Amino acid sequence: MDSQKEALQRIISTLANKNDEIQNFIDTLNQTLKGVQENSSNILSELDEEFDSLYSILDEVKESMINSIKQEQARKSQELQSQLSQCNNALENSEELLEFATRSLDIKEPEEFSKAARQIKDRVTMASAFRLSLKPKVSDNMTHLMVDFSQERQILQTLKFLPVPKAPEIDPVECLVADNSVTVAWRMPEEDNKIDHFILEYRKTNFDGLPRVKDERCWEIVDNIKGTEYTLSGLKFDSKYMNFRVRACNKAVAGEYSDPVTLETKALNFNLDNSSSHLNLKVEDTCVEWDPTGGKGQDSKIKGKENKGRSGTPSPKRTSVGSRPPAVRGSRDRFTGESYTVLGDTAIESGQHYWEVKAQKDCKSYSVGVAYKTLGKFDQLGKTNTSWCIHVNNWLQNTFAAKHNNKVKALDVAVPERIGVFCDFDGGQLSFYDANSKQLLYSFKAKFTQPVLPGFMVWCGGLSLSTGMQVPSAVRTLQKNENGMTGSTSSLNNITQ
Repeated sequence: MDSQKEALQRIISTLANKNDEIQNFIDTLNQTLKGVQENSSNILSELDEEFDSLYSILDEVKESMINSIKQEQARKSQELQSQLSQCNNALENSEELLEFATRSLDIKEPEEFSKAARQIKDRVTMASAFRLSLKPKVSDNMTHLMVDFSQERQILQTLKFLPVPKAPEIDPVECLVADNSVTVAWRMPEEDNKIDHFILEYRKTNFDGLPRVKDERCWEIVDNIKGTEYTLSGLKFDSKYMNFRVRACNKAVAGEYSDPVTLETKALNFNLDNSSSHLNLKVEDTCVEWDPTGGKGQDSKIKGKENKGRSGTPSPKRTSVGSRPPAVRGSRDRFTGESYTVLGDTAIESGQHYWEVKAQKDCKSYSVGVAYKTLGKFDQLGKTNTSWCIHVNNWLQNTFAAKHNNKVKALDVAVPERIGVFCDFDGGQLSFYDANSKQLLYSFKAKFTQPVLPGFMVWCGGLSLSTGMQVPSAVRTLQKNENGMTGSTSSLNNITQ
């Protein structure tokens, strides 16, 4: 009966997953159908605009040519009209002179005839008819304004849709995820020398496999990429995966998207646990700050118990605020007394993890490390066998030390601006680095027998965390060489808890 139920449960799970997969595909088809309709409408509008633009240009060219023909016609007509007018005047004068000369032939008186002959001679000499050019100044030829659009018609007949670049192909083997950066590489299925640039789109997701249409974040866009790879750097890996797709563009149009690729971007993400933090700490997600007005008065007996065996952490004066509402208790007791501690809200049970911590410049005392969940509410980090840390003290005298099980190892290095914490749970190693230079500050060796939580102590100042980080490549490389450096720290190493 039980085995049949288990088999049925597996079948139900398989069917549910298949239904979810089919539903996601249906959503994709519906979105694609909607996209076809919208894009077709947009393309038709653009086609109308392009042809209207062509018609407008043709109309402008036609109007310009018509004006040129009319101007040439007017110019030639004016020239010919002027020449015609001159010829008519000359002909009229010539006919009058001819008539006068003809009448003069009938004059009988020699003296009068001689006078008329001289007048006729003078008038002939001055007659415009003999100075006229009897050749038209312009011809009736208008062939220089004729057109032949046969080539243009052939060009218009070859009008066709723009060649759309083919979809690129992302090569997962060439893609690299490291140091909170992702390098995406792709290639074209065939050479295309008309490609001007590429567009890369990406988004975060917690689903493996094909991107989902619903319940996803928006695609982020990187435009104008000239090469066939691109690196996104400085990312916070706060999701399990990232989807990537790319498209090629020529001068006028973008091609289809490549098949999307999903890359794993898993990293430790945690916030600070406000439910169990000390009342003198103001906790907000990844920031913690000392708040002297947040604590309540403690019984003197508790103080005495707490101060027994106290180390270099100073005891500040605390102000009691009776109106502060009681804190909501979480899965453990709230830290109290001089254990100004706050833990992370996510336990580390396996694997290698990394996070960074930055202290305020005026922070007088703080600790950074890990602890078991069983850390007592009066316990300070590093003073028990359930916690490991490095401690910075800037009050009265400056000290920088590694602490575990109430043992202290002074560190002869400068306190960095940012501290990187590397926890290899399975390998039993907790290392601290200068987050900028990746210089090793100190390394604990301890066989962790329980899940550990990131732990922080702060007094008179504040800390800010950076999570969602991969283990840096430089740290991974240093881990290979670290065994040769552990001899100097053996007093706190090789401890099984």
